[in-house]
Parts: sequence; structure tokens; C-alpha cells
Amino acid sequence: MKRRQFIKTAAAAMVGSTLPGGALAVVSPHLFGVNRLGAKPRMKLTFFPYELQLRHVFTVATYSRSTTPDVQVELEFDGLVGYGEASMPPYLAAELGTKDSVCEFLGRAAKVLEECDDPTQLEDILERIDALDEGNAAGKAAVDIALHDLVGKMLGSPWYKIWGLNPAKTPDTTFTIGIDTPDVVRQKTRECADQFNILKVKLGRENDKEMIETIRSVTNLPIAIDANQGWTDRQYALDMIHWLHEHGIVMIEQPMPKEQIDDLAWVTEHSPLPVFADESIQRLKDVQRMKGVFSGINIKLMKCTGMREAWKMVNTARALDMKVMVGCMTETSCACSAAAQFSPAVDFADLDGNLLIANDRFTGMTVEKGKITLHDRPGIGVIRV
Repeated sequence: MKRRQFIKTAAAAMVGSTLPGGALAVVSPHLFGVNRLGAKPRMKLTFFPYELQLRHVFTVATYSRSTTPDVQVELEFDGLVGYGEASMPPYLAAELGTKDSVCEFLGRAAKVLEECDDPTQLEDILERIDALDEGNAAGKAAVDIALHDLVGKMLGSPWYKIWGLNPAKTPDTTFTIGIDTPDVVRQKTRECADQFNILKVKLGRENDKEMIETIRSVTNLPIAIDANQGWTDRQYALDMIHWLHEHGIVMIEQPMPKEQIDDLAWVTEHSPLPVFADESIQRLKDVQRMKGVFSGINIKLMKCTGMREAWKMVNTARALDMKVMVGCMTETSCACSAAAQFSPAVDFADLDGNLLIANDRFTGMTVEKGKITLHDRPGIGVIRV
């Protein structure tokens, strides 16, 4: 029996053993011997900058852009390759890092990974990667995604199966309509209205009601709102939410600046719609303090350092009786497919980042009739194109 097939078979035999959160027990490959050259294999990390080209100029409450800096990552081990990426919108440089800082960070991470002969030791490896730097969350996410992809391929299983999730329970994904002129908004809405079951609209400027009325002139689809901290007065924010509720909106994301904790808690308490944290939350340590401030949290791999911490955030939020949303930046299908692996466990999904770019390097999770569709490919389920 070939080595990889033996690993896969042995892992399947241990299906009764689980890790916290429902994960199947992971079988360490070094228990079954060495590679074909007679030595223990080592991980090799390579990476390169890759600028994402947006299909349309993307405008939210505070900025516009037509590209997004990105770094692509490949992690090789014993003939298998795991893929990852770091997407870094410039407005989040302080949290996620820049192209240069992420590349410098990945150079240091590569040395740590070269010392490891067992990729399945995810907790130990990623704790060491996290400790390398206070920031560069996107760089950490790139390593995490590539490592999860690699381990999934070693086991011959996608991560939604390792986590014990039902792919039939994936949610619909929103499709984002950025702030623009009425004519452009109508055009964008017509282009996507028959392909999706829910839209996402960016608000937070003086033309908020015009945006909604323009979209409503084209479609009656449910709408999720992201105000991107654009409303600063709590009574105005609550009045807007009531008006939006009357116009078929189903949820609100980050209506006010993250510093206004008391105002956000007041708005959430009085809101007829669930209110989700976005800019107010980044990592696992932030979840507990958001209880009572928001109805739920939006988890983004680039902010929380990847799949390992995202899965912990899902379970922590559920334990606190909070709703969960999975989101993304503008990303290739690599990072979007990684996030989609835990999408069967969330209430809302905004995984359209790969649909917003013109130069995707991968095929992965797909959106079929508006619904996230997971495939049976191992790891994060992507193929290079």
C-alpha cells in the first residue's frame, strides 16, 4: 500500500476519535515512516506578491479602490502542496499588514516551518507562527490556510468533513453592491439580481436612502447592510435601521464607530434587526467582550489569522448565544474557499470576494443559485487554474 493511501486509510479507521469542536483525530505522518529518499520530509514555504484586479471600482463609506494588494503562498511537504493567501486592503494595513511587511513576516515564518516535520501539529505550529509578530494578521492567515490545505490533502478530506459539518447546510452568500451613482447601482443590481438570493449594500454616506431606493427600483431581494462605521449619532443610526427594516433589510453590520461601545450596545438593544460586529472584532479574544454589544460577529480569516482561530470563534460565539457571520476581503478563491469550509455553521455569509476580482488564480467553492456549494476535494478544495 502506498504511503499516502496508508495515511488516509489509517485516519479513516480512527473516525471515532475526535478533537474539541468535532474534528476528526489527525494521524501524524511521521508515525508511518519516512519519505522515499529515506529522510523525514520538511515543509518548504514559498510566496510572491500578487495584485488583485477588481472588476469594478469598489467604494464604501470612507474610501474607493480598484486593486487590492495580495501575497500568494505555497507550502510544500513530501510532494503535496497547500495553498494560502494574504489579502491586505490598504485601509486595514495597521491590522493586516502591508505587502512588504507580510513578505518579511513570511520569510521568518518559512524558517519556523522548515524546522517542523509533522504538519498535523497545527496548534503547536500556528502558536509559534502567531508569536513571531504582534501584527501581520493576513500573513499569519496565509500560513494557516496553506497548512490546513496541506493537512487536509494528507488526510484526503475537506475541512468541512474534518469539522463534522453538513455541506447541505451552507447558507446563501450575499453579493456586494458598492456605493455609486444611481445609474451604476441599477446596472450592478440588474447584473446580479437573478444570480443571488440576498444582496449586501454598503452605506454610511449622505445618500444612504437613495442607494436603497435605487436598488428597490430593480429588485425586492433581501438585503444585508454594512454601514462601515458610517453613522456617528445613535438615534440617527436607530432611525435608519427602522427605516431599513421597512424596506426589506434583514441585518445590519457595524452601524457606528467601534470606539462607541455604549452607543452600539444601545442601538443593538433597540434594533428590530440583528446587529453584527465587523470593525469591532478581530480575534478570539474579542468575542467575549462583544456579548451584549452586538447580536453577532463577522469572522474574516485575514483579521483573525486563519481557519484555526476562526473555528474557535464560531464555537465561542455559539456558546455565548450569539449569531455568526463569515465574511471576506477581496480575495481569490483560495481564501474564500478556506472560509467556506465552516460556512455550514454560520447564520449569514458574505463570501463574494473572489467574484469581485478579474484575475483569480484558483477554482474552489462555487455559488450555485446564490448558495455556497462545497466540493469533495481535500483540504480547502481549490485547484490552480
